[in-house]
Amino acid sequence: MTRSAEAAQQRGPLDRVLLAIAKRTSGVRFVRRPATADAPAFDLAYVRTGPVGQRPPAVVIPGGPGLGSVLPYRVLRSLASRRGLDLIMVEHRGIGLSRKDVSGRDLPRSSMQITEVLGDIAAVLDHEKVQQAHIVGSSYGSYLASSFGVAYPDRVAGMLLDSALQSAGDIDIERAAVRGVLWDAHGESARLVRRLAEAGISQRILLDVARAAYELGGDALLIPLLRHRLRWQRSWAWRALESYATRDSSLIRFPGIYEFDLAGTIGFRELGYGGQGDGLPLDPALTYAPLASQFPAFEREPFDLITGVQRFDWPLVVLTGSRDLRTPPAIAARVVAAAPQTITVPIENGHSALDTHPVALLNALDWLVRGKQNGLPGIVAQLDRLPRKGIAARAPGVLAAVIGGKN
Repeated sequence: MTRSAEAAQQRGPLDRVLLAIAKRTSGVRFVRRPATADAPAFDLAYVRTGPVGQRPPAVVIPGGPGLGSVLPYRVLRSLASRRGLDLIMVEHRGIGLSRKDVSGRDLPRSSMQITEVLGDIAAVLDHEKVQQAHIVGSSYGSYLASSFGVAYPDRVAGMLLDSALQSAGDIDIERAAVRGVLWDAHGESARLVRRLAEAGISQRILLDVARAAYELGGDALLIPLLRHRLRWQRSWAWRALESYATRDSSLIRFPGIYEFDLAGTIGFRELGYGGQGDGLPLDPALTYAPLASQFPAFEREPFDLITGVQRFDWPLVVLTGSRDLRTPPAIAARVVAAAPQTITVPIENGHSALDTHPVALLNALDWLVRGKQNGLPGIVAQLDRLPRKGIAARAPGVLAAVIGGKN
């Protein structure tokens, strides 16, 4: 038996338990997606929670590709329901409850296409008899949200982009942001990163861990982590961030939570995840390099979103984190400059408020749904002070406590 077959055999009970929990999640529904030339028929899962009112609901699209919608965001939906928000989340094809076709087989990689994912969202709106919705996307989900706006403009009542991603070509913006903070700067964190690179630590791992630490907790988390790494071998905190942020040649899968093995096809074929390195330090193109041989090569992006947003004639809120090194604020600034009805909301945060500061995102969404988005710039300080909920939001405090206890 091969190693991958052994892993699949051991994972079987976990698959069944997690998917059984997902099926029992409040609000889960299914819509049959018909067979196409690239995919067999399958049942697409989605979840709708919160009171159905007179205002259009919000469709929330997580990042990835690979993140589930049903299992990981139960707390988010509970918080949203308390605010009276009507939320729809579609389980991305190839993930969790939307992974298998009607015969029980995994969907083929040929079915992993952004245009088909957008069709899934539209099919859910049709099934719910929703003509228009507020479309919310985080990171990769923001690419889907903007693409939905290009493909289905009549279905959009408003839009919120969190950690906006617009183009595979934005890796140059990402490189500049990463190196500006972690390599070229004169501060302590960049000095420590350079020392660790000189000590022989893989630049790919160093980049991913340092970037994750900075995004989660800024220099307050990053500097102690780097100092600790210089004095000791890989600590628990370092290993935890390495597991969270880095990729290797194995396709780790947590059913219903993170499943990159199928959905990741989109990242490589349509979004250029297997980009060519530029040979300079801390190149973000290195992050997915170990997986490139397992996925198809980049073909093309399905949409030109940089010019596409110029036609967005609905209220658009762009939420951007000051410490975001994956989708840096420069991308948000470009969206704001191009789209006609845009409000930018800069918060003290890293990447993906959906995962690291969901209460702030829900507050911004609430203002958008109620048509009060123009007042958001005036409450940025209040958004920053809101409590941080969820596992990712609590991670900086846990990691800092572990590092501090060992110094």
